Amino acid sequence: MNRFLLPALALCLALLQPAAAQIYRATDPLAHTYSIVARDPATGELAVAVQSHWFSVGTSVSWAEAGVGAVATQSFTNKSFGPRGLALLKSGKSAQQALDELLRTDEGRDVRQVAIVDNQGRVATHTGAKCIDYAGHQQGKQFSVQSNMMLTEKVPAAMAQAFEANAQLPLPERLLAALEGAQGAGGDIRGRQSAALLVVRGQASTEPWTDRLVDLRVDDSAEPLRELGRLLRLRRAYEHMNAGDLAVEKNDVPGAIREYEAAEKLFPQNLEMQYWHAISLANKQRLPEALKLLRPIFKQEPNWRTLTERLPKVGLLTLTADELKQVLSAK
Repeated sequence: MNRFLLPALALCLALLQPAAAQIYRATDPLAHTYSIVARDPATGELAVAVQSHWFSVGTSVSWAEAGVGAVATQSFTNKSFGPRGLALLKSGKSAQQALDELLRTDEGRDVRQVAIVDNQGRVATHTGAKCIDYAGHQQGKQFSVQSNMMLTEKVPAAMAQAFEANAQLPLPERLLAALEGAQGAGGDIRGRQSAALLVVRGQASTEPWTDRLVDLRVDDSAEPLRELGRLLRLRRAYEHMNAGDLAVEKNDVPGAIREYEAAEKLFPQNLEMQYWHAISLANKQRLPEALKLLRPIFKQEPNWRTLTERLPKVGLLTLTADELKQVLSAK
């Protein structure tokens, strides 16, 4: 058995009645943590975000389905609450009705912490009487924040305040602000290790593979929230890159340049963003501008020059032989 699991498992058994020893399985995660579930009233998007001193917390705590709802299941985690809670919501039950049904059939309810938001923004939260102090939750308009094993009792209020104070931000950034608020109030008494951010559409589409709008995880890090924020900014940068590519397809070169520049502003050190920006310019007969971008890229990493040689074969670079020679010889 994992040596880190032994003391926590012993603590769990001490908390429960003797007959309840079978409630907890050694394979289940001990996600003592803080989290938020929320619905964006403007977009209908549904989300859950979490941070914990536990490896890969996002694989245990956070669950969401487009057009259905979001669930956070933590403390002495019952992972089945995620898929089962979503199934109950999908069957037509409200967040509270779904939570009531989950807890009714769970003998370990006193050590569970669960929060649910449904597709109408209704929230339901449970903090078991035997969750480890400091433990609690706070509900707001279409969101709920919850925490257990915190350093201070101020975490839920700090999360709620941060979420509400950043109403002008997109939902993913608001969730991150809430997590940062929790950390600012002391956070997990054990420290930090992993974090996750999951956002889905408010309505399911006919292309379910596109319904997860943001799905980011930091499984192990000394600064998981800082890394989660970096990944979110990187995702935003690639959204600009995708928008730039679409603008190129529509022959909107000024629009493409604006999007590429926005992407590069978010991550100026990312060579790939600069590279495809340059290739798009070259394909639009703006070779001098393309070369200005390509020269430092080739100097820093020669493999990009090798890749450029291969692009004409698949139609991704449409230059004359002389123009291609000029590009490949750029220094």
